Amino acid sequence: MNTSGPLVVVGDLLLDQDIEGAATRLAPDAPVPVVDVAGERSRPGGAGLAALLASRYRDDVVLITALGRDPASDTARRALNGRVALARIPLEGTLPVKTRVLAGGRPLVRIDRGGGTPGRPGERALAALASARAILVADYGRGTADVLRTALAAAAPRVPLVWDPHPRGGPPVPGARLVTPNAAEASTLSALAGTSLRAHADRGADLAERWAAGSVAVTLGERGALLARPGAAPVLVPAPYRAEGDPCGAGDCFAAAAAAALADGALPEEAVARAVAEAAAFVNAGGAGGRGLWEPAADPETERPLPRDAFELAREVRSRGGTVVATGGCFDLLHAGHVGLLENAARIGDCLIVCVNSDASVARLKGPGRPLTPLADRVRVLSALGSVDAVVAFDEDTPVRLLESLRPDVWVKGGDYAADDLPEAEVLRKWDGQAVVLPYLDGRSTTSLADRAARAATAPPPSAAR
Repeated sequence: MNTSGPLVVVGDLLLDQDIEGAATRLAPDAPVPVVDVAGERSRPGGAGLAALLASRYRDDVVLITALGRDPASDTARRALNGRVALARIPLEGTLPVKTRVLAGGRPLVRIDRGGGTPGRPGERALAALASARAILVADYGRGTADVLRTALAAAAPRVPLVWDPHPRGGPPVPGARLVTPNAAEASTLSALAGTSLRAHADRGADLAERWAAGSVAVTLGERGALLARPGAAPVLVPAPYRAEGDPCGAGDCFAAAAAAALADGALPEEAVARAVAEAAAFVNAGGAGGRGLWEPAADPETERPLPRDAFELAREVRSRGGTVVATGGCFDLLHAGHVGLLENAARIGDCLIVCVNSDASVARLKGPGRPLTPLADRVRVLSALGSVDAVVAFDEDTPVRLLESLRPDVWVKGGDYAADDLPEAEVLRKWDGQAVVLPYLDGRSTTSLADRAARAATAPPPSAAR
């Protein structure tokens, strides 16, 4: 295996357009909604989206795709410039354009136009495949994978190859490490029927055997993914939480994350687990239409909004007249006291945002040996709670600077404080926010849990029974 090459994405580039607005009336000449347009956005779709998503995990992504000289190709090329390297295949025709008309965030209609035929791949494309550390094929059935099929078949035994199939496209090349159809695609591609988990697993194993693939991961939306191999027990990888957002592009995110994980040396099981988590976070952040995907990444040493953008959520809730509730703490060992506080806080308003101390902040506040649980794990556990809508980290000793940016309507703390004595109360008054104190379960604390665990670890073992 090449240990230093790029992650190469091969496939059909599309241009996705969203026309967004509101529909409050019907047209006088037909019973159809009238959309008052508020904005329009264009972005790369298909293999272009997959390559862009892969660039979030690796900085050496090469996209091999067919591009023409038409306006849609120029728009897609500009959007990808500086984020992924392009190895262009000539396109005879125009780049396909998919336009969605949305009202209130919901699609009303999709309009497809354009299309062409990929030409012969050049030396740059073939050289990129030869040097790849891993390959992702985003096959949308428009011919790019077909013109590179011989080169892809030669690469499959050498490097991890992930194939994201489409019913209109050809089968994966033999030896693909992982194939990633969604449930509907697997049902179309396999003759086996049924909707149970066993049926999904049987279809995955059937397709893996037919395609001579190492494994097939059938993606099941909010249920996660099912990893199947011929003659082996299937592995269900559940989603870490129920994601609420636009699922457009979730399959591309899953395949890109899996390919990046395999490029880093992960096993297929590990790659699928990482891909399920990344796809859930992607949908929760708004999917392919989420603005954060097309903006520069935030500084990792400042606020880290995971899995949902806390600031965008706060703006969204305020825009519809809702109440934004926030609370904060270290949450080093999540216990019943924390859960009760968060459940009660969530009932106060329309969303709950948890501000959590970073590892460095916890160490300064709690002393040597803390935190017991690293930030990434604390965020993941908090995000899995149904009462929590978003989590954001801060590095300071108090969340005051973060609150000035977040501007919640209500700040919640648990314990026997007086609300006006909370250090955050003064800053909340700047925007008429309110600090409140909620009851806390007696006897529950991270310190007491840690002390009990330490005593149990050092206690002598009970005498052996005679």
